[in-house]
Formats: sequence, structure tokens, C-alpha cells
Amino acid sequence: MIAATATLRVSIHYLVILPVLIFFGASLLLLIASAMWRRTMPTWVATSTTVATSLAVLVVTYFQWRGLDKSGVSTTVAHAVVLDGFSVVATAVIAVSLGLAALVAHDWAIRENVRGPEYQILALASTAGAVLMTQANDLVVIFLGLEILSLGLYVLVAIDRRKTVSAEAALKYFILGGFASAVFIYGAALVYGATGSTNLSSISYFLGSNVLLKPGLLYAGGALLLVGFAFKIAAVPFHMWSPDVYEGAPTPVTGFMASIVKVGAFAALIRVMISGLGTQLATWRPILWVLIVLTTVIGAALALPQRNAKRLLAYSSINHAGFILVGVWAGTARGSAATLFYLATYAPTVVATFAIVTLMGGLGDERHSLESYRGLARRQPWLGASLAVLLLSQLGAPLTTGFYAKYAVLASAIDASGTILALIVLLSAAIAASFYLRWTVVLYAEPDGDMEMSRVVVPRATGLAIGLGVAMTLLFGIWPGPLATLAQHATLYFTP
Repeated sequence: MIAATATLRVSIHYLVILPVLIFFGASLLLLIASAMWRRTMPTWVATSTTVATSLAVLVVTYFQWRGLDKSGVSTTVAHAVVLDGFSVVATAVIAVSLGLAALVAHDWAIRENVRGPEYQILALASTAGAVLMTQANDLVVIFLGLEILSLGLYVLVAIDRRKTVSAEAALKYFILGGFASAVFIYGAALVYGATGSTNLSSISYFLGSNVLLKPGLLYAGGALLLVGFAFKIAAVPFHMWSPDVYEGAPTPVTGFMASIVKVGAFAALIRVMISGLGTQLATWRPILWVLIVLTTVIGAALALPQRNAKRLLAYSSINHAGFILVGVWAGTARGSAATLFYLATYAPTVVATFAIVTLMGGLGDERHSLESYRGLARRQPWLGASLAVLLLSQLGAPLTTGFYAKYAVLASAIDASGTILALIVLLSAAIAASFYLRWTVVLYAEPDGDMEMSRVVVPRATGLAIGLGVAMTLLFGIWPGPLATLAQHATLYFTP
């Protein structure tokens, strides 16, 4: 009897997957080192390792970008992972956000006496999943990245074991996250059944070369994929988890979620909707249109009555998710560039915002009423002015990054014949202006006579994170050209 053997040969371009390997390697290194440490590993060791890892990945993205100029776009691991301008810039944004979030978490851990490197280990592992999602050219790889990202987050939300509200938020996030993951993978199975492949390039080629007489299976699969992504980006009506989890999680973890998770999820969403299903533009555009209107308007409207800073920022992030979706709806190279610019500017802004919220939360991380911010700019002008700049940027005020980011996505929608959509989204921005300005006014208001207001101690690491976030917000707000050009040249690998 002659036995037939098959050999599977997969060539791997290690420069492509090096950022993922670095994040995973650093997480594993910290895990092993903490197990071998005689006592609890000092917080500064774990934080230094995380920041150094972020800087190392930034260096790698520079060489990746240089390699794109010479060799062009490339794929590896059986075309499941792609190296293009979009993935390089998105990876760099994630690395910067992780570095800032790690600085904030360092001082929070010391203040709250949360010992050990668990935060940094889980954050590094989750970041590796987010980077994998930005590079994925296959639905299975996207699912793997999504699960790697989510599993660490479930634990991070409950990392402060002394707070029952954090445990409750983690349980809610875990249950709904597991449901969303199941919906996503079922959608991927249906798309595979309709097209015969999970590779996004193969799906695009198949749909561009064939006419499906009964496309119901494809439509159902695409809809389920969109539901899975909608949960991760907190789009209405799949947003119900967001305010509770944002409020219950430790504030540094909330900043991590609001930045890195959104970058990874939106990057994967763009690849699926444009790289894989770009030929079905007319089919999924109306669904996204409704999703954008609900997300922007309801997100802004529900933020109006909020008096808790973290819940207000949760609904604010929902409104921002709707804005970012506008660039995806456009389905063009201009829309993809606008989305990438929005993500690149929003991520450091929101991390710096939550850094200030972390400081204002005080010992126990519980003082998050907007009234606790009354007169902050009078007591500590630097800190109050920083928060004012960050809030005005999220509002979209001129000379901040938020202005050009919102202009870019709206212009891409108008360019794609979406004038009515742009007007509705702009209306939601007008609604959002009221709560951003209300918070800003509180910063400069006279404190009530019976209120005890004390100065907030700003540790060095958190102060550095706030300073870098504000600096990037103002620098690229006044001079957006270099970053906008970078986003425009960050081409997306797709064959519609």
C-alpha cells in the first residue's frame, strides 16, 4: 500500500508580522519574568518594558514604510496577512496609544496599590490582537485577532478586584462580547459558503467575476459580520454595553478601550467592507447609512443628560464611531484615508482625556461627577487648559485635529454623493457641541462656596501622557498636512 502524503509549505515574511511578534514576545517575557521574580515585580519595570515595546514597534513600522516604497504591497502566511500602507500607519497609531495608556496606568496602579505586571501583560497581548486585525486579509485571521484583543480586555475591565462594579462590567462585557464573536464567526461561515473562501482578496475576485443568482447566503453572512463589528465599535443599536463598561472599568482601562480597540476594529471593518465586499457596495451602503444616522444622533442625544464624566465620554465615543463610519460608507480611497486620519488623531486625544479623568477620579477612582471639575482651570490652569483643548478637539473646533478629521470624513461622503448623510451627521455634531462646551464652561466657572476644591497632584508619567496628547492635538490641528498626506499615501490593499 502506498500512502499519499501532502506537504504544506507556507512562506513567511517576518518583517510583516514583526509588530505582532514583538507585542506577543514582550507580553510573554513579562509573564515569565514576573513568575521568576522573588517578590512582586515593580510597576516601573513592567511600564518601562511596555513603553520600550511601543517604541520598538514604531521603529519597525518605519522600516516597513520604507520597504513599501521599494517593494510595494506584499502578503504572507498564505496571503492571510498583508503589509500595506494602511496597516503600517494603523499599527503605528496603536503603538503610540499603548505607550500613552501604559504611562497613565503606571501612576494609577501606584495610587490604587494595584501591584504586579498584570495590566501590562494583558495590554500587550490585547494590542497584538489589534495589530493582527489591522493586517488581516482573511476572515479567520480577523476572528483570531478579535478574540486575542477581547480576551485580555475582559480581564482588564475587572483588574481591580476590590471593586464590584468592575466585576459586573467585566461580566456584562464578556457575555455580550462572546455573543458578538459567535455572530461574527457564523457570518464568516456563511460568506465562505457563498464564495468558497475566507480570504478577502479571493472573495473580492470571486464576486467581481461571478454573478450570484441566489445571493441571500452572502447577504446574510455580510450582515452578521457587520453586527459583530458594530458591537466592537459600539454602534447603535449594539452600543448598550459601552456606557456601563466604560463607567465600571478602571479609568486607564477605559482609555485603552476607547483608543486601541477602535483602531483595530475599524481597520478590520474597512478591510472586510472594502477589500472583501467592495463589489457589493450598493448592497451594504444603505445598511451603513442607517447605522451611521442612528449612531451619531442617538450617541450625541443620550450624552446630553449625563452628569458622569465617564458615561458622557462613552456616549461621545459612540458619536465618534458614527463619524468614522462615514469614511467607511464612502467606500473610496478618499474615505479610507479620512477614516485613517480620524483614527490617528482621535486615539491619542481620547487617551489623554481619560488620563485627566483618571487624575480627577482620586483615590478609589470614584469622583467622576462633572461638578468635581468646576473651577479646575482656575486652580490648575495647565491641567484645565489641557482638558479644554482635548474636549474642543473632540467637538471639532478649528486649530485642533478634530476639525480636520471631521471635515475629511464629511468631504469623502459628499464626494460619494452622500450630502444628506453629511448634513445629518453635521447636525449630530451640533448637538454634541452642547455637552462639550458645557464641560468646558464648568472648567472655568467659579466654584460654589460650600464646595471643597483641592489641587490635583499630577504624577510625571501621567503628565507626560497628557502633554504628548495635547501637543499632538494642537500640532496636527494647526499643521495637519504631514499626517493627512501620510494617510492619503497609506494605500489599502484590495482588488475590487
